[in-house]
Amino acid sequence: MSNMYHLSIKEMSKSERPREKLMDLGVRTLSNAELLAILIRTGIKQMSAIDLASNILSQSGTGLLYLENCTVQELSNFKGIGPSKACQIIAAIELGKRLSRSSNRARMNINSPRDISNVFMEEMRYYQKEHFKIALLNTKNEIIGNEVISIGTLNSSLVHPREVFKFAIKKSASSIILLHNHPSGNPNPSTEDIKITKRLIEAGKIIGIEILDHIIIGDGIYVSLKEKSII
Repeated sequence: MSNMYHLSIKEMSKSERPREKLMDLGVRTLSNAELLAILIRTGIKQMSAIDLASNILSQSGTGLLYLENCTVQELSNFKGIGPSKACQIIAAIELGKRLSRSSNRARMNINSPRDISNVFMEEMRYYQKEHFKIALLNTKNEIIGNEVISIGTLNSSLVHPREVFKFAIKKSASSIILLHNHPSGNPNPSTEDIKITKRLIEAGKIIGIEILDHIIIGDGIYVSLKEKSII
């Protein structure tokens, strides 16, 4: 049996306690484990809240990325983390995602494929299924909205021009950028990707709404069909 003794947070000096550090020195001074410990709040007999947090973050070797798609059930498997704490952690992660998306999209002017990939990359790179989305732009190339058109393996039956352009018409969009992710992490376009894109471009010409590009999101990388001169 191990005789290792773990300090509880209450036994730490005030300057080392996560909440006190946050209040005295600012949130940026805290490590990932300390931030997570604030959400966990209390530890167990053998482990402090910081120890529990470190244990969770070291689970897969990916640190914070492990929490990206964690479920309540998965987090509850950790000793000291019940459903209530698991829900608090998942809710905090989701708030962070939504805040990031909102701030990135706030009337951002799109001048290049990199601009649009920067807006959607962190959201779409982790999807376990293919999501086909459209970004709606005004005459100043500012994003005025985005919509999910389909979820699942991309094919022409799922991505119909009617579904794509009804949102553009409703929002009075001047142009559209198509986006979808490849869960494999490889953003190279398939034959079906190219076929669907060209079909939607032709429909846009008839309606009078230009499709500027089709961005395929991989794991931290993207492909622009416009930059590749495919469209």
